[in-house]
Amino acid sequence: MDFDFTEEQTLALESWNRLLERDVAPKVAPFRDTFIDKAAARELLAITGEYGVGTGWVPEEDGGIGLDFVTSGLLYEALARVSPDLAGLAFVNEGAALKIQRLGTPEQKEKYLPGLLAGELIGCSAISEPGAGSDVPSMSARAEKDGDVYRLYGEKQWISNASLADLVVTVVRTGEKEFSMFLLDREKHAFSVREVDKLGLNGWSLGQIFLDGVTVTDADRLGPAGEGLRESMKGFERSRCFISLVALGISRAAIDDAIAYAAERKAFGKPIAGHQLVQDMVAEMATLHDASQLLVYRALSLLDKGGKHNCEAAIAKSFTTESVQRITSLAIQVYGAAGIARENGVERHFRNARMLTIPDGTTQINRLVIGRELLGVNAFR
Repeated sequence: MDFDFTEEQTLALESWNRLLERDVAPKVAPFRDTFIDKAAARELLAITGEYGVGTGWVPEEDGGIGLDFVTSGLLYEALARVSPDLAGLAFVNEGAALKIQRLGTPEQKEKYLPGLLAGELIGCSAISEPGAGSDVPSMSARAEKDGDVYRLYGEKQWISNASLADLVVTVVRTGEKEFSMFLLDREKHAFSVREVDKLGLNGWSLGQIFLDGVTVTDADRLGPAGEGLRESMKGFERSRCFISLVALGISRAAIDDAIAYAAERKAFGKPIAGHQLVQDMVAEMATLHDASQLLVYRALSLLDKGGKHNCEAAIAKSFTTESVQRITSLAIQVYGAAGIARENGVERHFRNARMLTIPDGTTQINRLVIGRELLGVNAFR
């Protein structure tokens, strides 16, 4: 087992961290509790894309950088320490680009892929519905055939990047047990969006998309007819690792803040860093963070080797997103009363962390995935 990153990865990360502090941190600072607007998002995606964040999974022959999962993970984790919201925005945009790269026709790829990779266009994926979250096959949004076109009806909910998206990759029911994927262009298709006011990660757009008779044709279908559900389920291992990377970034930021505060805050005649119970809290935070990091990068390294690794990805996601809540709660405790003040920012880590046990399978869903993989019995149905 080799726990060292390559020299190339280390140098890339050092360069990336310098750029984050110099060019990204000042630009994301105004958006900590309001979602990053489209102009700022495009500017930021253009910066991150140059370093492979938002472009790394797309092969070089299609305009991407073609990074391995571990290297991509290092970059996303570092970004999430500075801005988990921008990390989320870039990840969802990259996921949409990857779907178009894998499934798109030559015409679709030529029209949309360069813009997505350059940050000129913003994409999202719309699968979840009010009555179909983790139970994806229960989705009710549908496509009704009307001559040479389809009319889409239904509602998609909890959609990241919804208010910003120029392109929406959505899955709808096209038969009793058949689902197809369509590519919606905001300029071409008349869908409407409502932003959701939420607990944390408020710099990252989350909304509802309403399909009130949106008209599409076969030219707007992405991938084979009837394969939409199967294709949409393929990215869950990667997505679970990504949410875990965001958790790692938040926990690292919380630990850094707690250590800095403990060194400067004095009580009973000395810095609180010298008090035993403060050291105990920081030790617990560091232990949970390191354990989480090992699980996440194990899962990423396995994805690089190929094959299916549902169990390892689910273990990483469930452990890391639960651990980050404890870490950020302890960070507030180190701060004491100052920890609950919005002006100090540490409470934002806690709110952001609490968001992460929900997407890409709740903690409970992921534990059922782990149980299914280990026991060979499906508890879902």
